Amino acid sequence: MFQNPAAPLAPMTPHEVISAFKYLRAVQAGDTEAAAEFVAAEPGMPGLLVEVAERIVVPVTALCGIDPEPCDDSFALQAVGRVFVTTLLNWAQAGPDTATGIAHAVIRFTREVLTQEHEDVADILRQMEAVGLGQALDAHPAPAGAHPVRLTIV
Repeated sequence: MFQNPAAPLAPMTPHEVISAFKYLRAVQAGDTEAAAEFVAAEPGMPGLLVEVAERIVVPVTALCGIDPEPCDDSFALQAVGRVFVTTLLNWAQAGPDTATGIAHAVIRFTREVLTQEHEDVADILRQMEAVGLGQALDAHPAPAGAHPVRLTIV
């Protein structure tokens, strides 16, 4: 599943993006009841979480070494990113029961790498969901004649 950072990932569907981020937010908030409901509704949740992780990790680990701030260790950072995503992918293949562990790994990566001093993990997850949903809607437009839907990410 891990792809070359220069090659764009195939867009997720809007439903996949919404499902994965609802689950991540439920796990991050400690709402085990809601998280269990989301996994029950989407048995492929571990795979969706790996896709989300790949969309987060690949761009972040590929940033090191790009001008204006080159990094001598960019190859190592990219390798760590590949190992992380590959490990999550292997873990996801064990079945739906792995979703919680994968979610915790994605949340920890988000907390340790993506959050700044005054940011919260939940805020970063909302921002990433908005970007992912925008990409999904662009890639999977509604059929002609469909009623427009206004989505609000909370």
